[in-house]
Amino acid sequence: MAAAAGPTVRRRQLGAELRRRREEAGLSHDEVADALTGMSQPKLSRIENGRGATKVDDVKKLLSLYKCEDSDLISTLVGMAKNGSQRGMWWQSYSAHINSTLGDLITLEATASSVRNYEGAFIPGLLQTPAYAREIIKKLNMRPDVNVEALVDVRMARQSALTRSEPLTLWAVIHEAAIRSGVGGPTVMAEQLSRLIDRAAQPNINLQVMPIGAPAHHGMGGAFTILGFPQRQDLDVVMVDGTLSNLWVEEAVDVDVFAAKFDAIRADALGLDDSLAIITDQRDKIT
Repeated sequence: MAAAAGPTVRRRQLGAELRRRREEAGLSHDEVADALTGMSQPKLSRIENGRGATKVDDVKKLLSLYKCEDSDLISTLVGMAKNGSQRGMWWQSYSAHINSTLGDLITLEATASSVRNYEGAFIPGLLQTPAYAREIIKKLNMRPDVNVEALVDVRMARQSALTRSEPLTLWAVIHEAAIRSGVGGPTVMAEQLSRLIDRAAQPNINLQVMPIGAPAHHGMGGAFTILGFPQRQDLDVVMVDGTLSNLWVEEAVDVDVFAAKFDAIRADALGLDDSLAIITDQRDKIT
């Protein structure tokens, strides 16, 4: 289950933004290569296609050549280049057990300011207990070589994003079926529901429940996660859950569709207080 080779989400976005800036400046690959020392046409092509890490100095030189004066954009793209070239992050020791999608998700969560998540079948990973996560990972991974305990450790480590100095803001809508499921038995579920109750008390976490009796709603299309970033809304991304692999949605116009979809789901779900009441009632029933 080693991480697949290829561009990360952020490298693709960095390359696409640099390509847009070059095109707006009216410069060809050859003209850029002629203007900048150490910048060949093949190297520029690799940068714009997100193949490999991009050096911070190259980003600065390119944006200067393109006469980009948007200080926020410059800071954002330089930051993306820095993050893209980082090595030795905590999850690197688990790299043999992490696929490319999970690697991207971990990296994005580390720099995101918000997560909006709809889950129809189970509790979101950022809110799971170890015991609950273990049961879910065992059931959802059909490959015999999966190291369940390593993936549980990774999932628990990801949750530090909710308690760091500038914590991630999480707004999650969970279908009631997941609240009333019997994952791992009563003891595991009671612990999991207690975790939700505790997390709901944090100011950066909002939890809603989509009731079983709700009419047709946008969440019926399946689970998805929107990761938001503070610098520029057009760099937000969406991860759509799939059976064999997950899909990244990166184009701003498509991300906007999912943002509107989440707003509609949130409007159809129970309010925060009623949602907490359902979670608490179910926890009390099984303890």
